[in-house]
Amino acid sequence: MKKILVINGPNINMLGKREPTIYGSISIRDIEKKLITLAEKLKVEVNFFQSNHEGEIVDKIQDSANKVSGIIINPAAYTHTSIAIRDALVSISVPTIEVHISNIYARENFRYKSYIAPVIIGQISGLGIDGYLLALKKLGAVNINNAFEIE
Repeated sequence: MKKILVINGPNINMLGKREPTIYGSISIRDIEKKLITLAEKLKVEVNFFQSNHEGEIVDKIQDSANKVSGIIINPAAYTHTSIAIRDALVSISVPTIEVHISNIYARENFRYKSYIAPVIIGQISGLGIDGYLLALKKLGAVNINNAFEIE
């Protein structure tokens, strides 16, 4: 069974309370419940990790080497600042998709640069929580290269 790790960075634990005009009213637990439901349909295991601390995220990425089939990561503010998280992802060679609830390219200029995107298989930005579901569908597919192929 494929194992997918979902990593959420700083302030994602505040979803539903924090800037609802940007992020909506859904909580991190609501996102996890939706991912669990989809994971059951895809017959994959999904595990969750959230931290406001860069080093803890780096440790979790490193610890996942040879233990997971894929990673979904919303590095949040660390997207734009963390070479350490980028380097951790490079070091483990696990297919990874970066997810952002808001469209980071329609926000402040400093959000336009992602240190993560160049070293992973893809980025989903601006589709709300559906971005997490799309990422799980892609990583959980039997053939990751044809995850959205119509049968």
